[in-house]
Amino acid sequence: MSKFTAYLNGEWVDSDKLVIDRHDRGFRVADVVFDVARTFGGVIFKRDKHVARFFRSLKYARIDIGLSQGEFTGLMDEAVERNRHLLPEIGDLDIYFFATRGPGLWASKAGPPTVAIDPFAIPFYRHAHLFDTGVHGVISKMRGFSPDQIDPKIKHQARMNFNLAELEAADVDPEAWPIILDTEGNVAEGTINSVFLVTGGVIKTAPDDHVLQSVSRGSVYELAEQLGIPVEEEAIQPYDLYTADEAFLAFTGAEVLPMTRVDGRDVGDGKPGPITQQLLAAWSEWVGVDIVDQARRYSNQ
Repeated sequence: MSKFTAYLNGEWVDSDKLVIDRHDRGFRVADVVFDVARTFGGVIFKRDKHVARFFRSLKYARIDIGLSQGEFTGLMDEAVERNRHLLPEIGDLDIYFFATRGPGLWASKAGPPTVAIDPFAIPFYRHAHLFDTGVHGVISKMRGFSPDQIDPKIKHQARMNFNLAELEAADVDPEAWPIILDTEGNVAEGTINSVFLVTGGVIKTAPDDHVLQSVSRGSVYELAEQLGIPVEEEAIQPYDLYTADEAFLAFTGAEVLPMTRVDGRDVGDGKPGPITQQLLAAWSEWVGVDIVDQARRYSNQ
């Protein structure tokens, strides 16, 4: 595969030369915020929403990258253009972008920040085969952060709880995806995804006081409204997942991925449900790309 071109601190470099100072606080103490977007047909989906969330995270973390939101948006577009020649080979791009506080022993004295935009091939292999069978979920013993500790709306890399949750899930089923509970024992989210269930024709998901305000999550709301499917935010217990008619995950990459089994129990009839399929078809029409077909076609890249 040809090399990707990345942005690092004002320069465009081969992505394999995107390296971080070993003293950088992003590496040392996870003092970093980030976001991930993807393209459809070479156009960044919900670009402005991703960049706006990134800048809210920067403001919350008090990291000043010395760029305006408009300037950074221009760099995102340039990243796509510099890698557009790779699209016939890979289908579309994931774009991971981040900012650290920079080197320093103390947060208040650290800097200058490290700012990067790192395009790469979407890892279709991770989920392409799951559109037919559905992913298996495992509810982890690990919990999400309490809002009293850090607001879940900031997208940050302090994720040891997520790492351990992934290991726990793999102990049960090597192919399973973890489900994280909040500090009150309610279903919150996954390590890279929002979690939804469907009961009686109503889509249900956790309120946003304990979960990331995911762009994909918001997109599910938009599509559901267009399709006339009601959506409710409420506290969801594991019981509700076990007894749901269907369930699905939403995240950048697959957008909507059916979840057909949780903790060894079939969700509904153990097959991808009709509302999940309806949302996925509507999303493909929305972006002008057959999401399932693309994932299958490029899953070996």
